[in-house]
Amino acid sequence: MIKEFKEFLMRGNVLDLAVGVVIGTAFTAIVTNVVNGLITPLVGLIVSLFTKGKDLNEAMSVLDWKPVKGVTFAFGDVVSALITFVITGFVLFLIVKAANKAKEKGTKEEEALVPEVKMPTAEDYLADIRDLLVEQKKATQETFDQPEDK
Repeated sequence: MIKEFKEFLMRGNVLDLAVGVVIGTAFTAIVTNVVNGLITPLVGLIVSLFTKGKDLNEAMSVLDWKPVKGVTFAFGDVVSALITFVITGFVLFLIVKAANKAKEKGTKEEEALVPEVKMPTAEDYLADIRDLLVEQKKATQETFDQPEDK
């Protein structure tokens, strides 16, 4: 059982997955900081301009509902989370799009450096065989056409 577990861990797919999780975690930190440090304050600035000086949390708290004392339905928090999700998704989309474009550009440059090699077809092989047979027939004819030395 330990041997099977070791084989499972050493498979390429598991290692690739582990690397993907680590890179994904680091990438999540980058996107979170871009959203929290740059985009959310920008949205807060825009909201404060429309709500006459209220910050983002104060403006969103207008949506909260308190049916009885001590019970608060924080719809503002839900809306804020949805806005953050959409912004985060959009930032992630832009980053992935830029990365794919850079990757595509690198691939095109690599393809330009590698000369295109034409793979031989069956017709090419048959033409080569025909040419060899013609040469062999000529060589055989020349052998029979030569006078014998006695």
